Amino acid sequence: MDVYKMCSVVSEHDAKKSGAEVVKQSNNAPLSGLLYPVLQVLDEEYLKVDAQFGGVDQRKIFAAAKDWLPKLGYAQRAHLMNPMVPGLQGSKMSSSDPNSKIDLLDDPETVAKKIKKAEAAPKVTEGNGLIAFVEYVLLPLARMKGGEFTVDRSRDGLEPLAYTKIEQLREDYEKETLSPQLLKPAITKALNELLAPIQAAYQGSKEWQEIAEKAYPPEEKKKVKKVKDKGSRYPGGAAKDGAAKNGDAPAPAQ
Repeated sequence: MDVYKMCSVVSEHDAKKSGAEVVKQSNNAPLSGLLYPVLQVLDEEYLKVDAQFGGVDQRKIFAAAKDWLPKLGYAQRAHLMNPMVPGLQGSKMSSSDPNSKIDLLDDPETVAKKIKKAEAAPKVTEGNGLIAFVEYVLLPLARMKGGEFTVDRSRDGLEPLAYTKIEQLREDYEKETLSPQLLKPAITKALNELLAPIQAAYQGSKEWQEIAEKAYPPEEKKKVKKVKDKGSRYPGGAAKDGAAKNGDAPAPAQ
């Protein structure tokens, strides 16, 4: 009923504007695109949240929520936003593309495989998902611990590179002092160290495992029914097969 109520106080223009960055726009858009922001705004009330977190691409929907919810007598919520981080495959990070992101429960082998396959053109820092991981995840964590993000260069007989600021790392990457071949193992090591205690806590919590299974149920594999080949040894089979080979209709049963 609240969907109907909100539709009566929200204009078509405002619905399109709020969803401009997250809903595909067209001259003859489906009605679902207009309802999307309405449903997301009402989620705040029906999920009983105090705050909603999302990327900066959600800012227009967040602004709509602060305006629309009070019109139905509901409280405004707080909104938190983070920068849009490039995915490991060069485009926007997406939950539908597992290779574009690192999951909290990815084992060390999976993390290493994803980082190894990540797109990372030498000297190019813009849109580089690996550098984004360092900037928004690994460097802040290193600073919290009073340390640095380090890159091992022992295989080349050189001292490790140590970073406390992303500007230093970007400069070295652009000058090729830091190469993708050096950066990838360093990120893999740092990410696995970060994920290890999280995964240990997950393995020790039955409740957490049950919640994860409910949130992300395993996909059921559909069984493909095999067509049984009867061959030509069943009654009338040889006659039918012979007729089919000659291009004639099967002879009627006697």
